[in-house]
Amino acid sequence: MRILGIIPARGGSKGVPGKNIKELGGQPLLAYTILQSLQSRLLTRVIVSSDDSDIINCALAYGAEVPFVRPDFLADDKAASIAVVQHAVAFLESENEYFDAVCLLQATSPFREKGSIDKAIARFIESEADALVSVLPVPHEFNPHWVFEPDRNGFLSIATGEAKIIGRRQELPPAFFRDGSIYLTKTECIKEGTFYGEKLAFTQSNPELYVNIDSPDDWKAAEMKLPTIMSLI
Repeated sequence: MRILGIIPARGGSKGVPGKNIKELGGQPLLAYTILQSLQSRLLTRVIVSSDDSDIINCALAYGAEVPFVRPDFLADDKAASIAVVQHAVAFLESENEYFDAVCLLQATSPFREKGSIDKAIARFIESEADALVSVLPVPHEFNPHWVFEPDRNGFLSIATGEAKIIGRRQELPPAFFRDGSIYLTKTECIKEGTFYGEKLAFTQSNPELYVNIDSPDDWKAAEMKLPTIMSLI
């Protein structure tokens, strides 16, 4: 299976200015995801999609390919990730290069366990799913079976629509949230405008590595994790 690795990295970050090339533990944030992707044996090609010359130069310095400059209309904070990936796929197909699937790797989730990308790809292929996402368990207190929503009259009802709440934590079914580090999707689904398709598989990430950098507090959390996780990533 031919799988394209795409790392989106636009300029103009507002939460943490310049975050994609800001140094975290001695190297740019973007470098973590590039180096992890280049270690993969199952990604056919790895590219960075960016509009910013400094980010592009950084990506090239760390070994990623940058086959195009992302157009301005896909480079503001309102641009949808699916549109960014569709643009990359269309560009490469215009160069007569085709892929069966796309692996989206977000630089803002920089910590991935060694081998996790290939583990996810192997699971994706084996499952014959339309897509796969990396996930972490939802803490039981936030399980959707224990979450309430207000109705139009101001009364609460269980978010899942059940009439009776599950009484014991041990009886709650597993629930997961996307951790943001790996998205794998068949190219045909990307062209249809979805990362998920109809059959969505998953792989569990290491919770010790979880960080999703969108704010200065997230950046501080990543800095605090680094000394204890370097052997894992």
